[in-house]
Amino acid sequence: MTEAVNGSDIVVIRPAAAGDLPTLLALYRHLNPGDPELGPALAESRFADMLAHPGMTIFVTFAGTLAISSVTLVIIPNLTRGAAPYALIENVVTHADHRQRGHARALIHKAIATAWEKNCYKVMLLTGSKTPATLRFYANCGFSQDKTGFQIRRPIV
Repeated sequence: MTEAVNGSDIVVIRPAAAGDLPTLLALYRHLNPGDPELGPALAESRFADMLAHPGMTIFVTFAGTLAISSVTLVIIPNLTRGAAPYALIENVVTHADHRQRGHARALIHKAIATAWEKNCYKVMLLTGSKTPATLRFYANCGFSQDKTGFQIRRPIV
């Protein structure tokens, strides 16, 4: 657990735990406001799966009991690069009322440090944003835009 004073915020950075689901769901509304709300049973089941998933950690910045920023880190075993794993960062989000205070940067640095501790040879992050400020933010966190990313999404039936 990391504690920091950031501006007027006293925040705690730690991995998500079972009791954090309601505040995380509220935070994720700031990431994808158009997503359908999950039913309680599905949300609890999926969150339990995520917490139990080997190599997956949801790092969260809390101001009191409010989740104000979050990143998900997944460390993936590998048979190339001398069997060094690699990592993926996903779902980077900060509550709209707490942006521009360094919370996401601190979480990204925590996730990267964790990946290095686990001997990952690289950390990947994809963003759908084309906003120059967002791209600059990731570059300022140490990421380089030197690969080509592709994705395919399941068709909606």
